Amino acid sequence: MAINVAIIGCGLIGKKRAAEVAKDPDAKLVSVTDIHKESAERLAAQYGCLAFSDWKQALVSQEIEAVIISTPNHLSAEVAIEALNMGKDLLIEKPLGKNIEESQAILTAAQQMQHQFIIKTGFNHRFHPAIAKAKQLVDEQTIGTLFSIRARYGHGGRPGMEKEWRASKELCGGGELLDQGVHIIDLVQWFGGDWTEVYGALDTTFWPMSVEDNAYVMGKTALGVHAMFHVSWTQWKNLFSFELFGSKGSILIQGLGGSYGPETLELAIRNPEGGKPDVSTFTYPDEDVSWKLEWEEFKAAIVQRKTPLGSGEDGWKANLVVSAIEQSSQQKMRVSLV
Repeated sequence: MAINVAIIGCGLIGKKRAAEVAKDPDAKLVSVTDIHKESAERLAAQYGCLAFSDWKQALVSQEIEAVIISTPNHLSAEVAIEALNMGKDLLIEKPLGKNIEESQAILTAAQQMQHQFIIKTGFNHRFHPAIAKAKQLVDEQTIGTLFSIRARYGHGGRPGMEKEWRASKELCGGGELLDQGVHIIDLVQWFGGDWTEVYGALDTTFWPMSVEDNAYVMGKTALGVHAMFHVSWTQWKNLFSFELFGSKGSILIQGLGGSYGPETLELAIRNPEGGKPDVSTFTYPDEDVSWKLEWEEFKAAIVQRKTPLGSGEDGWKANLVVSAIEQSSQQKMRVSLV
């Protein structure tokens, strides 16, 4: 029996989600909603579903079982809580609300009801093939005991970016740290355990906006893994680099496909006698399959009533780390999360 789905928000990510739901024989895209009615109507015409400009009108349908929320950050918590009140399972694009208070409000709303809701934060990076392969290798102890993670992620923005909702503290909740940085925060805690301490510096380097365009972070996790990352809106050539170092070797992931370059994984096994390691390289097709794989995992969680990868709790934890990094930057000191 097909899962009936409504999508709230018809921007770039909403369109990606709609495409995966629409081609799944085990799902039915019932409606799409956007404050700009013409955007919803264009997407609805493409997939033969209903179009709304009022998200409350979309949620009232008892036919809808699952809701994908891909709105600007300032709307996601309100939509999510109302959808929970209507008894819907949720996939909420990262971040889970625009701050830790909104994340907590979503989870509290779910906990107060007599129902086991599936709440998933849209951390699609976990489903990129190279990252999924790296998780397998780390779990299998291929590189031994994991002791550090290093990451870089960024793009160079676009003309007029300072006027977009992502550049507004009120609408977004934060800048590049909350935009791309939250993916790195999530990946670190997925590989290395919950963050226990952070030291961060946020800076508005280039773009005339009220939020940061660069974030520099160091920290440590509950498993003793040290982490360091830089996320940037002044990375003029798009870049994704994620490295894991262990007692037996290391893993280097580069690219996400498309403008970020080919997605590759380099596995280096340390030579006990020193010298050049034994290196194996894995390459992946340019097609971004993360959206498809994440949808399938969400769908399976609904059917099996099990906690999905990137659950609501993981989204809450990521926002807790964001809050700690912001505090660290303001106070210019290390912040403990335990």
